[in-house]
Order: sequence, then structure tokens, then C-alpha cells
Amino acid sequence: MSSLEDLPATASVLLAEAANEPVILFEGAMGAGKTTLIKELCRQLGVQENVSSPTFALVNEYEGEARKLIYHFDFYRINEEREALDIGVLEYLDSGNLCLIEWPSMIPNLLPEHYLLVQLHADEEGLERTMIINRV
Repeated sequence: MSSLEDLPATASVLLAEAANEPVILFEGAMGAGKTTLIKELCRQLGVQENVSSPTFALVNEYEGEARKLIYHFDFYRINEEREALDIGVLEYLDSGNLCLIEWPSMIPNLLPEHYLLVQLHADEEGLERTMIINRV
């Protein structure tokens, strides 16, 4: 994904790669495009409501096509993993529903055994972005 024009195609590739993986982790510096990519993923999954980063709520729930639930987490502001446990993160991860997690490095001991890791990098001007996908 080198620019915003590439966003729909990039999201489509990511969805194809994640077809059988309900947990997708998004790592990248502030401003790398994590939330922007998640917004496009949700749009392509049929979410009609406003998609925004759950920075303070920690988790937002969206409904996609065929009433499938999508959980969007942002753990940037937590101080310890207990905060994620308190919102029931393990139950969300075990639900089988799609879980999109920003800042998963804040909850390393709570991550499932298998997931898709998306690493986003932006150039200094924030105009060019690269995405690396790893299956763990």
C-alpha cells in the first residue's frame, strides 16, 4: 500500500489472506495507517456504521454482512494486561468472530496461538506506506 489510492486493493488482499484467520494484529507507529486500514476492511465487510479507533473504550463492536460481528480493539492506552482481561478480551478472541487488534504488543501474554500479524510502516512524510503480513 503505497498511497491512499491503493487502500481498497490492499484491504482486499489482506481479507483474502485472512480468510480463515479470525484474529488480525496491527502493529505500526502512530500515524502508520492502522485505523485507516481497519476502516477500509470494515467497509469491505459490509459495516454500515462509523468505524473509529476505540482508544478510550478499548473495544468497538461492528456488524458486517450477514450480521457477522467484528471486534476492533485499540490497546495503546492500557498500562497493564489486566485492563484487557477486565473487558473480557479472551472471550472476544475465543468467539470465532473477527478480531482486529491495534497495538497488540501491549498484551503479549494474552494473544492466541495463531493470528495474522500486519506490520505497517510509513515514510517520514506519511505519504508512502508498506505492509508486511505474517501468519503466526
